[in-house]
Amino acid sequence: MKYRSILLFGAPGAGKGTQGKVLGVIPNFYHCACGDVFRNLRPDSPLGKVFIKYSSRGLLVPDETTIELWKQNIENTMQVGRFHPDHDTLVLDGIPRNVQQAKMLRNTLDVVAVFYLKSSDEKKLVARIQRRAIKENRLDDANLNVICERLKVYEKETMPVLKFYGPKLVHQINADQSPAKVLADILHHAVKK
Repeated sequence: MKYRSILLFGAPGAGKGTQGKVLGVIPNFYHCACGDVFRNLRPDSPLGKVFIKYSSRGLLVPDETTIELWKQNIENTMQVGRFHPDHDTLVLDGIPRNVQQAKMLRNTLDVVAVFYLKSSDEKKLVARIQRRAIKENRLDDANLNVICERLKVYEKETMPVLKFYGPKLVHQINADQSPAKVLADILHHAVKK
């Protein structure tokens, strides 16, 4: 079974997690943030060690590991009754992170929309990431060099995902607006799907 999905897309700090959390409390939407799945791993577990090795340098975790962990998480949420694929839309944040992951998920996801949260102010993104590091105790967001590396990796590896899904599915949303306005813009397109 393919999971009906919408993707929240954008640079680190663009507000994907904020929007995903709000959408996730709306009936018939289930939010899954891949970064949260990794950060919830025990640091001394084999997958936790892999995550720390890559995230501490601003790099993406290898594709096979990411997809394996994500699939395990989705199966677990179905088993405990939090995600019902027969009537819920999966709201994904942080996956797929590159074209290879998008290809690997082609037979798993029925992507009906991609919401590209675009910010024109990189300084604002960096400030959001640094605030988040303190507020949410996210060590992978604390170092400015790591943040800059993450933004470079996003440009190089993640941006091509937009082309992969194509202009019919991609809706560009101004991420520099208030979170409420961003949500209204997303819902404007999401309820049409």
